[in-house]
Amino acid sequence: MGLFKKTAFAAVAAALSVTAGFGVAKADKLDDVINAGVLRCGVVLDFPPIGYRDENNEPAGFDVEYCKDLAKALEVDYEILPATWAERLPMIVANRADVVFGATSDSLARAKTVGFTIPYAIYYAQAVVGKDSGVETFEDLKGKRVAAAVGTVPEQEFLKIAKEWGTEDLYQGYQSENEVFLAVAQGKADVGITTNTTVKPITEQYDTVVAGPRMPWTTDYTSVVGPRTDYGWLNYLNLFVTHQVRSGRYEELWAQFVGGEAPELRIPNVMY
Repeated sequence: MGLFKKTAFAAVAAALSVTAGFGVAKADKLDDVINAGVLRCGVVLDFPPIGYRDENNEPAGFDVEYCKDLAKALEVDYEILPATWAERLPMIVANRADVVFGATSDSLARAKTVGFTIPYAIYYAQAVVGKDSGVETFEDLKGKRVAAAVGTVPEQEFLKIAKEWGTEDLYQGYQSENEVFLAVAQGKADVGITTNTTVKPITEQYDTVVAGPRMPWTTDYTSVVGPRTDYGWLNYLNLFVTHQVRSGRYEELWAQFVGGEAPELRIPNVMY
């Protein structure tokens, strides 16, 4: 075979190889969930009214309903997997959950480990304080025993400020927000940092806890979490989030569990 024919043959073989590669469909998380017939949702259940257990000890809340809605769209069953704040990302990395609805801030650092959708809910950080703590403004937190859940944005942001104040030794980290609220209610901590959506149910639950000041850091845009490199699944989740808004379901669930007008999910000057 001449040099020209050898070269031409090699080129054709390479092209056929590439074409064959495109013809082989690779299953992704979307296919896996549909084929399994069940959607595994990681949900934080100590974050009322977004995620909690009802009077029958059954999972309930905004995030639980989002899991159910996604399963319905996929025409599969659903499984709620209770998660702590610190477990949200590891559940995805270890493939113990297909998706996490857990008020997870879409930070660039976290995006190195997991994938994020466009925002599906927005929160801002606010304190709950002991009734006799004397805390009325953010500046009043200086010198107080402040608590937050481990692995959350409120913890990370407050520790930056505590370092500037030189009060890191007064900070208390807990594995769940329920432990944070209980610590404030029992007087073990003066302040607990949570989100605005949680303040009302917690102050109604504990007579010794009242609403505190809003924290000075920025609005918290939270996303649905999935595997970082599973683009087909993340694309589907993005479309799901937009359909929740377009159908009015987002507004319906926000009114049901949080109350008031649902926050605008679009960031000014950013197009999704």
